[in-house]
Amino acid sequence: MDDTRNLIDIYKGMENGQVFEALEKTRTPLEIAIENVEHDFNMGSIVRTANSFNVKTVHIIGKKKYNRRGAMCTDKYLKIEHHKTVEDFLKTQENRELIAIENNVKSARPLHEKKFGKDTTLIFGSENNGISKELLEKAYEIYYIESFGSTRSVNVGVAAGIAMYEYTRQIVL
Repeated sequence: MDDTRNLIDIYKGMENGQVFEALEKTRTPLEIAIENVEHDFNMGSIVRTANSFNVKTVHIIGKKKYNRRGAMCTDKYLKIEHHKTVEDFLKTQENRELIAIENNVKSARPLHEKKFGKDTTLIFGSENNGISKELLEKAYEIYYIESFGSTRSVNVGVAAGIAMYEYTRQIVL
């Protein structure tokens, strides 16, 4: 029987646990935090993208449940940690640079100006409410992704992909 999972060829035929273990050997130091205040569909997309960039850990802050269809089962190959509160999440982030990606903050700078450090955690909020004030106050820096059309911002799932790519371009490639 052919392996129909959305995997690159070297992982075809492996059990899910074997894929996870193989990826563990090459993970990037990047971590992702998603503050889930409203069961956002975009979270599945962010998880799938985190798998594509082989991030170390995905942190979900707030509601544990999210729409997994967008993840396309890639959550099986990632370390995903759930934190009920921002405070619980912050306990896991010692010696990490917390970078918020948020377009509704006047002090935010364009992402292209960011020079990433190796041990970075990118923080994303929900599509409607963004990142909470409590978490924004703990961020080391805040960046936004520039928009060149009539729309004020890109979708949070797209923003996460752009930010993960920029980190990878600077640190991994």
